[in-house]
Amino acid sequence: MRIDSILRSKQSFSFEIFPPRGDLSVEQARGIANEMEKCRPDWISVTFSAGGSGNSQNTVEIARDIQEAGKTTALAHLTCLGSSKADVDSIVDRLESHGVENILALRGDRAPGREASDFHHASDLIAYLRQRGLCVGGACYPEGHVECESLKTDIENLKLKQDAGVDFLVTQLFFRNEDFYRFREKCTRARIKVPIICGIMPFTSVNQIQRMAFNCGASIPAAVVKRLVRAGDSPEAQRVAGVEYACEQLEDLARNGVDGIHVYSMNKPEIARAAHECLVAAGYLEA
Repeated sequence: MRIDSILRSKQSFSFEIFPPRGDLSVEQARGIANEMEKCRPDWISVTFSAGGSGNSQNTVEIARDIQEAGKTTALAHLTCLGSSKADVDSIVDRLESHGVENILALRGDRAPGREASDFHHASDLIAYLRQRGLCVGGACYPEGHVECESLKTDIENLKLKQDAGVDFLVTQLFFRNEDFYRFREKCTRARIKVPIICGIMPFTSVNQIQRMAFNCGASIPAAVVKRLVRAGDSPEAQRVAGVEYACEQLEDLARNGVDGIHVYSMNKPEIARAAHECLVAAGYLEA
C-alpha cells in the first residue's frame, strides 16, 4: 500500500529498522521485523547504508521480506550522495520487482570519496523518483539540519522538496515536543502542505543520548537530564527512563493530532512493543 494513501485516512504509526551490520545476520533482521509486525504498524522503514552493493542489497532484501510477508508495508531508504542515476535505477528496479513502491529519499551523510554526481540534494532524488511514479518521502528537521545556517533556510529547502513532489516528510528525532509544534507552525506559514510524521527515538543510555545530540543536533532538555540523573549509573534504569520519556512524548503527539508517529526502534522489538502498548493504553491505537 502507498504511504500517501495511508496518511489520507489516519494518523499513522510506524517503526524503523536497519539492515544487517556487524554481527547481525539477515536472518536475525528478518526475525526483528517479524516481531515488530506483531504490533501492526502501518509500515516499517529500512535504512540504507551507502558504500557498496552489499549494503544496498541488505536493504532490498529486508524491505522485500516485509513487503512480501503481507502484514505491513515496507518503506525503503535511499541515499543519493555518491550515487549515479544508474545506481539509483538498479536499486529501484530491484525494489519494484518485489512490490516495494515507497521510498524515503535522503541526501546521505558526507564522507571522503562520497561526492555528488547526478544528485546534489535530496530534492534532486525526490524529483527523479517521482518520475517513476513512486510514493516518495523526505526528511525534515524540527531544530534545523546541523549543516544549515538557520531553521528559516532549512524550511525553504523543505519547500524545494515539496515542489519536487515529495508525498510526506519524516522528522529527525527530537526530545521536546514544543520544538516540533513550533516547527509545524512555521511549516504551515511557509505553505508546506504535505503530511509531517514525527520521528521519536527513546534514549537508552547517557552515552547514546550524547551521540544523538552531537550527530543530529537535537537539544537535550532539562527534563531528560533530570531523569538520567535519577537513573544513576544503572544501565537498566537509564533504559527504562528513556522508554518512559519517549512514551510520554508519543502520547502527547497523538493527542495533539500529528499526522503520524514513527519510532526509531534501533532494532529492539521491546521498544516497539512499549511504544505500541502506551498508545493502545491511551486509546490512540487498537490492541
